[in-house]
Amino acid sequence: MSAQLLPRRRTVLAIALLAALHAPAFAAEPVDAEDAARDRVAKQLDTVSVIGQGNARQVHRISVQETALQPPGASPLQVLAAKPGVHFVAADPFGNYEWSTRFSLRGFNQARLGFTLDGIPLGDMSYGNNNGMHISRAIIAENLGGAELAEGIGALGTASSSDLGGTVQFFSADPRPDFGATLAQSVGSDAARRTFLRLDTGSHKGFSMYLAYVYADVDKWKGDGRQQQQQFNAKAVYELGEDSRIGAWLGTSDRDEQDYQDLSLALTLTRRNGWNWDNFRPDWARAVRVAQQYQTTGSVNDGNVQSVDDAYYDARGLRRDTLGSVFGDFALGDGVRLKATLYHHENRGQGHWFTPYVPSFPGTSQQTPISIRTTEYGINRSGAVASLAWELGMHRIEAGLWYEDSGHNVQRNFYYITGPLDSSYFLRNPNLRQFSLHFQTTTRMVYLQDSLSLLDGRLRVDAGFKALDVQTDGRPLPGTLTYGTAGSYATGTLTAKKNFLPQLGASLDLGDGFEVFGSYAENIAAFQPGITSPLATTQVAFDTFARNLKPEESRTFEGGLRQVNALFEASLALYHVKFDNRLLVISQCAGIVGCANAYANVGSVTSKGVELAMNFKLAPDLRWNNALAFNQARYDNDYVSGLDGNGNPVIVPIRGKAVVDSPKQLFSSNLYWTPGPWELGLSAHYTGKRYYSYLNDAGVPAFWLFNGVVGYDFGKLGAAEGVKLTLNVTNLANKRYFSTIGSNGFVVSDPDGSYQTLQVGAPRALMLTASVRF
Repeated sequence: MSAQLLPRRRTVLAIALLAALHAPAFAAEPVDAEDAARDRVAKQLDTVSVIGQGNARQVHRISVQETALQPPGASPLQVLAAKPGVHFVAADPFGNYEWSTRFSLRGFNQARLGFTLDGIPLGDMSYGNNNGMHISRAIIAENLGGAELAEGIGALGTASSSDLGGTVQFFSADPRPDFGATLAQSVGSDAARRTFLRLDTGSHKGFSMYLAYVYADVDKWKGDGRQQQQQFNAKAVYELGEDSRIGAWLGTSDRDEQDYQDLSLALTLTRRNGWNWDNFRPDWARAVRVAQQYQTTGSVNDGNVQSVDDAYYDARGLRRDTLGSVFGDFALGDGVRLKATLYHHENRGQGHWFTPYVPSFPGTSQQTPISIRTTEYGINRSGAVASLAWELGMHRIEAGLWYEDSGHNVQRNFYYITGPLDSSYFLRNPNLRQFSLHFQTTTRMVYLQDSLSLLDGRLRVDAGFKALDVQTDGRPLPGTLTYGTAGSYATGTLTAKKNFLPQLGASLDLGDGFEVFGSYAENIAAFQPGITSPLATTQVAFDTFARNLKPEESRTFEGGLRQVNALFEASLALYHVKFDNRLLVISQCAGIVGCANAYANVGSVTSKGVELAMNFKLAPDLRWNNALAFNQARYDNDYVSGLDGNGNPVIVPIRGKAVVDSPKQLFSSNLYWTPGPWELGLSAHYTGKRYYSYLNDAGVPAFWLFNGVVGYDFGKLGAAEGVKLTLNVTNLANKRYFSTIGSNGFVVSDPDGSYQTLQVGAPRALMLTASVRF
């Protein structure tokens, strides 16, 4: 994506938004538009978490009330961690530090899941942007209206080409029907500061809108550095009568996060370094000394630094996003409904690393043993999602489509420096370039489903299929490989296509609140663009093996029993998943160095398990929610990682080993009490042991985490309609634990614990928030 085109495209997007916002002024006024807006908002805010009653799939819904246990601005993914089968970790208290965030369902990592916001695809939300954006950048947390989690089988119409193992659909909140403003100011541990502003226009002849802005700034909890973010959201809706609407959305995000150093077991669990070990910043002299030792002698000995990778001077990630859409939801007649959304997303990103491997200005008087290596990203994608539903007697027939055209650029550059600098800006004019790659991806998906209601509505049968066709063209751009010896990168095309991916399911109401359900689905995943793509390899390697790769695919069975009554709601689900054609990047060099990859189809994975949810309504103002999951995900096949010195295949014996970063046990319990103006909450989360080596000889132990919240609503005070004070505390017990594993990828074996791919969790953190509603 050309940087010069950004201002022009943002201008076009802004004009389109303004046109959408002003369009209602020329439309006929619906008689009951304001009442319809009020009813919709009331239903949205009053919704409670449910266990998917009436669904043939395992589904959990999350309401805005469930975000109360989280600190202001916390990632919506942290809320989902309270649901069965969900594994989420991060190295910061808010779950927003993207290098460290990890989200998985039933052993499937987020690269093989699907995420949407108001139906707009967010891609796989990976750190190295290639086909979407992270939810923490897509929407301000306070503007989230709810979410739907499908642990194993997502809805057929979900706009995702990676949903092998489940989906998460997020929904933005609608504008409020009454004029008003909200101001919230938060302060907390590590000099945390966060300001949130929102203005609602109220409903005027069917038109309503809100504008929201947030600025957040927090110091790293260890080491030197900070993490900042600015976001803007705007949503406008025009009610066309009681049952139709049009609207527009605009969101922008500008994020700057300085990194924590990737650690190893050896670095963390020894007195030489310890849990609080991090990068050298602001000690530039030591960073230079270590880099100089390495470049001169090939080794390092500087106190508790025994390797050039023990620490670097600094690293950071920069991300700028703009996401806009226009949407419509129309009742076309008796039982006929059309929904459509057009969207556009632009992204720019840079990852900065002060590398000790490449000196600046070599052979000159300015030579410095450190340079800044960047990975630079760009996304320019546009698309449409639409569905048409028709209720015809006992049938509800729905058909839909998704189309997206996405361009993605990624570069690896080096910038020369002569001393320390604050690189909190996009660097320009590199001194060296290792590669520059362009990927163009076209996605086409259609689906058709019939939901059949029988036995007076007690039996629901869903039958349908989707067809998916994703074509990615990759090519290197001119000027690559002025640094390195990786050889020319590949030009080629990869296509993931299947015209019949069935989904079948049924749910039966047994009476007295009991229901049984079961589903089966097949899915494939597209080949991803970017630096981990099979196209990000040499031409010879691509022509030899990558051209013939099959896309990953899954077959999922799940079923269970639900019960809902006045006291509790419960769900018990069992599942069996076969994950075939698993693709593995076989690195040809150390992950931190970076070079062309090799790819291999390494067989299948079998996952099976059980999930239990028990949500008790102990009193009108007292709820106790619990989630328990047991998951066994294991590799079915050994694989060949290359040839030894004698030309014999090197077999990696992983058959029967547990899948990396897949805890066998997960447990969550949340107690939430709201007596009068008080708000009191306590949550507990247990995560079982996880491995980061394929041979399971290296892993991290299980851990418990406790969080709490205390709030008091003072009600109306003077001109303010409401004043509230809230204290959130994360990691109450101040537990030391490993949060993220695989931050620098996974490894075959690590018996001595030296592989640096771990992040440690944040210690206890407090956040005090004062909010005022006018």
